[in-house]
Amino acid sequence: MLTVIAFALLAGAQPAASTDTFTARVQRAKMLEANATGPAYQKQFWDKTKQPMTEALRGCIASNMPADKSPFTLVADISPDGHPLNVEVRAPTPVARCLAGQFSVWSFPAPPKAPGSTNYPVEIDVSM
Repeated sequence: MLTVIAFALLAGAQPAASTDTFTARVQRAKMLEANATGPAYQKQFWDKTKQPMTEALRGCIASNMPADKSPFTLVADISPDGHPLNVEVRAPTPVARCLAGQFSVWSFPAPPKAPGSTNYPVEIDVSM
């Protein structure tokens, strides 16, 4: 029942706009993760992202010593050709900003079509 409600809400979602709040973007990304195409895309995404993300995070920690290892969330929109757009982090610690900068130049698998939008939002919760 919850999936039906989430899908109904998602079907009516508007395209991501410059006025979208960080929290709304994270929530929309989580809804897409839970829809029918979400798990398959998440597997493709993490198969490609896990190793570079781990290496980048280690590098960001090393280059920002003493590093603030507070948890943070990264949210981004993945374009139809797999390029990240609108990459944002909260809390914006030096480590988080460093990782966002690296993430913003990577390429990812082409995402499924997101209802109501050209781009596909993703969110990553990072804790060390």
